[in-house]
Amino acid sequence: MSVGQYCNRHVVTTERGTGIQEIARIMRQRHVGTVVVVERRNDKEYPVGIITDRDLVVEVMGQGLSPETLTVADVMTSNLVTAHEEDNFWRALDRLSAKGVRRLPVIDNDGALIGILTVDDVLTALAVGLSDVTRLVQREIAKEVQQRQ
Repeated sequence: MSVGQYCNRHVVTTERGTGIQEIARIMRQRHVGTVVVVERRNDKEYPVGIITDRDLVVEVMGQGLSPETLTVADVMTSNLVTAHEEDNFWRALDRLSAKGVRRLPVIDNDGALIGILTVDDVLTALAVGLSDVTRLVQREIAKEVQQRQ
């Protein structure tokens, strides 16, 4: 199981100079809580930071700062924790936990952004896996009951 199998390939991105109010509008319009900050080079996007709805609340609103004077570069987290698309899914989970983050931008071998793995994606993957196991167990039980009759 690789990260590439489970990551979301539809990532909302922006650049460092985007205003904080614009980011809030983008998050609302796109129904996301995370925007990956990128540099665009050669028709590819390279992640350089991440900004979340929590950043807007804690770092801007909670500090009493004026959002109309700030850009993404002022608030974003720039020491990114990333995963490669071929990374082992379980090791990526360990990395999420060890680093205390809920989102991993997923990059290709050149470092370009190709997706994002979120805690929600992980929970969905686990739920699907558990559902498959549950169906298997139910079939086995039904088989055993039929054989006894």
